[in-house]
Amino acid sequence: MELKNERIKTALVPEVDFSTAREMQPYLKEPPQMYVGAPGKHGYLRLGFELDKDGKSILRDLDRRVPLIAQQELYFDKEMPEMPCLYILSSGGPNVDGDRYQQDITVRKNAFAWISTGAATKLAEMKYNYSGMIQNIVLEEGAYLEFMPEPVYPCRHTRFICDTRLNVHPSATVFYSEIYMGGRKYYKDGELFEYDILSVCSHGERPDGEQLFREKFVIDPNVVPVRQLGVMGGYDVFANVIVMTPKEHADKIYEVTKAYIDRENKIACGITHLPNNAGLLFKVLGMEPGPVKAIVRDFCSKVRMEVKGKPVPAEFPWR
Repeated sequence: MELKNERIKTALVPEVDFSTAREMQPYLKEPPQMYVGAPGKHGYLRLGFELDKDGKSILRDLDRRVPLIAQQELYFDKEMPEMPCLYILSSGGPNVDGDRYQQDITVRKNAFAWISTGAATKLAEMKYNYSGMIQNIVLEEGAYLEFMPEPVYPCRHTRFICDTRLNVHPSATVFYSEIYMGGRKYYKDGELFEYDILSVCSHGERPDGEQLFREKFVIDPNVVPVRQLGVMGGYDVFANVIVMTPKEHADKIYEVTKAYIDRENKIACGITHLPNNAGLLFKVLGMEPGPVKAIVRDFCSKVRMEVKGKPVPAEFPWR
């Protein structure tokens, strides 16, 4: 039977393997209940945005494997009603030991999109293995993407590793954000920074393969105390934002973004330039996710105003 939705294409699910990562060596034991990457534990998602014949940005390419789900794209951004907005969901609940995920996102020439998650990502307590995710984000000439997922909650004894590759044309702009909680702060007596390991790597490159930057942080609270000065100190929430954009945009965004420490409200943020004129790196520390998300969203609005000439609208009150 012929498929009516031509944008759905199938492909082999890529292998997601972090067994060679030194920090994950203590956590390679197979879960006895279900092996690593078993059906339902090896999620894959491919999204491809492009302009249609009328110049409208649409989701042209879609492929997914459970438990990852991509909702129908919507056009609810009142400042950019022509921009497709898409939520990534999971039908499998929290990430558990042995889960492997890969997300491939492509925004083609002059297309644009906004992507988030339907809810926070919970990393469940793990006993035998770890959860790993690979993200490949590609932006072609003149493309624009805002990637703003909800926070990640690592529970007690979580083991999680993530590698994100940003392949961005010099004329394109990507706003990539991630927010990490210290744990389930209000669970029983609290569960802050009781996970086993959190390994997160992001690296940027050009379409010709030129490597621009690489940032990796490995947090092992059992080896290096997270509460020490220079790590998290007295803060509970950490946001990391990468903006790859042409230098003329990066310089203007940098000028209107101030680094500060608000001791009364317990919020701190800082900004710096990425190497090789790749863009900007913006970081936020806070105590609760709400204020941190608001600062990230305000920074995104500065980026959009500079690149697209339009602000980011107010967040929905239920988000």
